[in-house]
Formats: sequence, structure tokens, C-alpha cells
Amino acid sequence: MLVINSIIIREREGISTFYVSCSKKMTAELMANGTKEKWDPALSRLLSSLQQARELPSTEEELGFLSDLLQSKELHALVNVHNKIISNGASDKFFPMLSTSMHVMVDVLEVLATKLHVSEECKELFYLLQKPHVQGLLYSHDAVAQKDYYPHLPEIPQEADEDEETIKIVQLVKSNEPLSGAQSAEPIVGATIKTDEETGKIVIARVMHGGAADRSGLIHVGDEVVEVNYINVEGKTPNDVLNILQNSEGTITFKLVPADSKLNIRESKVRVRAHFDYKAATDPYIPCKEAGLDFRKGDVLHIVSQDDAYWWQARREGDRNMRAGLIPSRALQERRIIHDRTQSAKDGDDENDDFDREQIATYEEVAKLYPRPGIYRPIVLIGAPGVGRNELKRRLIDTDPDKYRTPTPFTSRQMKPGEVNGKEYFFVSREKMEEDIEASKFIEYGEYKGNLYGTSADSVKAIVNSGHVCILNPHYQALKMLRTPQLKPYIIYIKPPPLDKLKETRNAVHARSTFDVDNSRGFTEEEFNDIIKAANRIEFLYDHFFDEVIVNDDLAVAFSQLLAATNRVESEPSWVPASWVQ
Repeated sequence: MLVINSIIIREREGISTFYVSCSKKMTAELMANGTKEKWDPALSRLLSSLQQARELPSTEEELGFLSDLLQSKELHALVNVHNKIISNGASDKFFPMLSTSMHVMVDVLEVLATKLHVSEECKELFYLLQKPHVQGLLYSHDAVAQKDYYPHLPEIPQEADEDEETIKIVQLVKSNEPLSGAQSAEPIVGATIKTDEETGKIVIARVMHGGAADRSGLIHVGDEVVEVNYINVEGKTPNDVLNILQNSEGTITFKLVPADSKLNIRESKVRVRAHFDYKAATDPYIPCKEAGLDFRKGDVLHIVSQDDAYWWQARREGDRNMRAGLIPSRALQERRIIHDRTQSAKDGDDENDDFDREQIATYEEVAKLYPRPGIYRPIVLIGAPGVGRNELKRRLIDTDPDKYRTPTPFTSRQMKPGEVNGKEYFFVSREKMEEDIEASKFIEYGEYKGNLYGTSADSVKAIVNSGHVCILNPHYQALKMLRTPQLKPYIIYIKPPPLDKLKETRNAVHARSTFDVDNSRGFTEEEFNDIIKAANRIEFLYDHFFDEVIVNDDLAVAFSQLLAATNRVESEPSWVPASWVQ
């Protein structure tokens, strides 16, 4: 009994594909009963391909049925309607202007964020586009525009004989996608293959998102490769298959046995910020170097697939290249960092013990945070003592004292004559400060000459809620208390120049030592070395928290960069931890 599961013909996104799903016993030699005028090219190629399947047994009844089906007026009429729609021959109304309206909306929001002061209309549109029902509408539009409604191929009929095996024939146009790599996995027009360890057969190991195989929708992980361009690959290696592909021109035809189960994995919406540099060409463990994606520390990546435990698929955010690339997963990168840390400990690295107590920085999930009129993010200046944070903070506040504020610290010492409670300090008892410290109400605190000093989290929130920009320059250990969804700080690392330049610039302007309480002398050689050492320590432990780095080489230049940064935070969207915008 002849069983035909489905025939699907597609012309989509520059890829010609067809899929015949039928039992192996009936996929046999088919002789065309003559040609007809105006036949669809895809059907012609289908008939031609089936004619070459001579090695498979068949009956006259099966051949006749399949021949009549492929030449039937109904099938040709259906294909013609399909082609009319796809080629825009029927009506423009079937075709959206674009399929990335969500990306366009993000671009529009970025422009509007800089125009909120121009008119009320800009402000109204800015908030309208962020409403959930508007974003839901655009998301649905893109799903339709990207033709996410194509039918899924049916499963193998349950009543099929046990000795029957479904075969699918997929034809793709050969592109410039990579065709070389490691022996265990070779890219095939956007997919990789490997030898199954148990069966010894060639199978699809990975389908690259955005590649030709993915866009066809007909090749899945686990599919067994039977033939490539009508060449049987049984007993061959991935490199043998690669040679066949490299010597092929035009279209490439695959004969595949579908995997027992197909995972219908939709493209992920996750964005992450990378906290390390990566270059695929130097990675000895990547399955295929040509399929890798290079990136730098600080790059925002769109993770499109996490279905592999060790190798994710990703694109750089904003990259127009449709095909995703391979990057190490979080678990794999953490394992590498732990290995490097262990090796560092063997080599006697002094910073290793501190680093063991810190978070292992690999990727951080992020989302876009848009500025809101009247609500400003705190500006946090982090750096080594003596690097110049206090002077930069003072200059910034002096530009607009009504806009920039710094919280008044608390202290347990006695009030001196002429001091006003709440101006220089908030004066409280030692018992009260110790109680609040225990309750984690201070973002930082310390003891000097037997008295406690500290900055409370509530004082920072009060400045933010009053519509001012809070400026802070705390100890770097305060970052964990500050970097919260409630405060959403913008963290700027003030970095010293190299040691020789640090000495030259500070001595040239007769800078006073901040290590001297009275500021009555210049920096000593030992203090310059301490600044560099402390800066290296801060970067080693916390550089994954920094939103921006400013090198305080020339004070005037550094201040102009600081002023520009604060203006950007107020007017432009920025990537922040995803939990901050939920």
C-alpha cells in the first residue's frame, strides 16, 4: 500500500527547497510521461530527482499513482497560487513592508529619548510605544511577516509497516556559508554534521540559526544523512562529505532520514553582555572554527539558542548578518575560568584568594533601560584612593548645584562648634549607627579615630526621588550594596594612567596628597605605587560592574568625559541587568 506523508514546495528568502516524505519502499525510479508546458520548475526538479532513485524497488501501481499526483491539475494549480503570492504577483497586500518592526521600534525609542524636551507629542509617542499591547501587536506582526505560520511536516503514520522508513529529499542553493572545520563537525549550508558514536552514521549535529538550513525549515538536529547530491555517504566521514560539498555547484540535494523526534526551538530573545574577549580561531575546543563568533568584552550579544550545553548560538546585537555563530556557553566559560584560577593559585598569584570570593563573570543578561523624565540614575565614581575622584565629583556638582547632589554622611562623633546637624553630617549615637549597619541600611561605612562614618541607602533614594542626580564616590566594596534594581546606578571607573604618566601629571600641577589629612604635601613614590596597585585590584575584582571607564590623565579632559557621560545617561537608553527593567 502506497503511503505519502506530504509534499511541500517552498520558494522563500532566496532558498529553493522541496520535501517529499514517503516510505522508502515506494521512493523509486519514476519515468516522466512526457513534459507539459508551463510546468513549475520545482515540480520539474522533483520529477527529475525521483527519476534517479533507480535503486529502490517499486510497483507499477505506485509509480502510476505518484506520476498522476505530480502531474495533476489540482497540484499544479495549488503551486501556481503559491508562486503568485510569493512573487507578489497577486496583490501587494500579502506582503508587509518589513519583518523587523520590533527593531524599528527600538530605534525610534532611542531617537525619541533625545527629543522628550522638544514637544509633548514626542513624549506621548515615547510612552505609547512602550505599552505592552502595542509591543504585542508589533511582535505578532513580525511573526506573520517572517512567515512563522508555515505548516509543520506530519509525523510518520503510526500504521506504517515496521520495515518502512521515512525519507525526505531537501534541495538547497549552495551559498557562501563556511564549509570547513573540525573533523567531528563540518558546516553544511548553515548546519554541522558528525559521526554518531553508536551507529557510525552521519547525522546533523547542529542547525545554525539564520543559515540556509534553518531558513528552509526542513533540516533538523538528529536527521541521518543518506545521500549528498545522489552520492551514498554510508561509511564515509564528515570530511568525505565536506569534499562532496566543496566540489558541488548550484543546488545541493540531501536525502535524509528524519530524526525520531524534532525539537521545535524558537529563537530566544535573551541579550547578554560579555565579560571576556573571545576569538574562535584560537579556541582549540570549538566544534567548528569557521562557525564561531568573535566578540570583545562589553559587547552585547543576542543569544538565539541555548539548546547545547557547551556551545550557544549568538549574534552581536545590531548585527544585520542573519546567520548566528557559536560561542562558549556560560557553563563552559566558567569551567575555563576556574581552571585558569587554579593555575594562577599554583603560580602564587596574590589576588587569587580575593577572586575566589567574587562572582565568576562570564555573561550577564541585560535589557534596554530608557531614561524617564524627572528620574535620574545615580552616578557612581569608583577608583583607587588618590586617583582624583573627589576633584571630579566637586567639579561636576559645581556645574549645577541645583541638579547634582551628594548625600550627607552619618557619623557617631560629637558635633563640633559651628556645625549644623544635617549639613556637614547627620549626628547620631554609636548605638544607632551600629544598629542600622547591622540592618544593612548603609551602602558603606567605616571607623576613624574611634568614630563611625557612613552613607545610608535611604539618603541616596531621597535624592533620586526628589528629581536630582545623586553623585557618589564610595569605596569599591560598596558596589554590591549600590548595584540594585532600586537604585540602578551608572558606574564610572576612574582609572589612573601608567605609573610614569601618573607621576608626571600629578607633579606638574603640584597635586596635594589625598593620603595626607591636611593635604600639605605632594604624593610620595610609595603612594604613587599604592594607587596603581589598588587600581589593578579594583579592575581585577569588579571590572564587570563598570558601565564606563575614564582615564584621569589630564583632569580637564577627564572632566569633560565625565560631563558627557552624565548627559548620555539622562538622554540615551542603555543596557542594564535584565532584572532592573522587569
